[in-house]
Amino acid sequence: MEEQHVEASRLLFIRRWGEMAASWGISRTMAEIHALLYLTAEPLCTDDVMEQLSVSRGSASTNLRELVNWGLIHRVHRRGDRKEYFEAEKDVWQMFETIVRERRRREVQPIVETIERCQSMIDDETSGLRGQARIDADAYRKRFTDILEFCETMNSLFNLMTKAGRGGLSPVAKALARLAG
Repeated sequence: MEEQHVEASRLLFIRRWGEMAASWGISRTMAEIHALLYLTAEPLCTDDVMEQLSVSRGSASTNLRELVNWGLIHRVHRRGDRKEYFEAEKDVWQMFETIVRERRRREVQPIVETIERCQSMIDDETSGLRGQARIDADAYRKRFTDILEFCETMNSLFNLMTKAGRGGLSPVAKALARLAG
């Protein structure tokens, strides 16, 4: 009976991890593969992933490759075996840092660059604007500045969290909780 509960909990976690990721715009299958590898003690090959999650070879291969690119899983070679095996990063702190770093690189940095470009476009044109066009340009610039300041603040917080590390973050969280309390 206990074995059924263990398996049910494993399947529930894999399903929920996929649902959570899907709500963040990450492929559900990619997240489910990550969850499977995170929970599995031994590295799995593509065939194992396909079988356990009922996904096609193409889907398994594509998502495994993307997880490797993200740095969330690693290839493992077994001597005498031609198959590629994969294992997930098991350190939750390292996993968090990797996810945030990749999301910053893939999502935040491109929008920051776009906003900076938009500001530059407004700056190039602002001196010649009058009336409502000038008011609109100034309002846009203010909104762009607000977003950039927010991104810079969040970036600074992430950098502080990584610098503080796992052990240093707990006192910071407690201090923030006291401030909020």
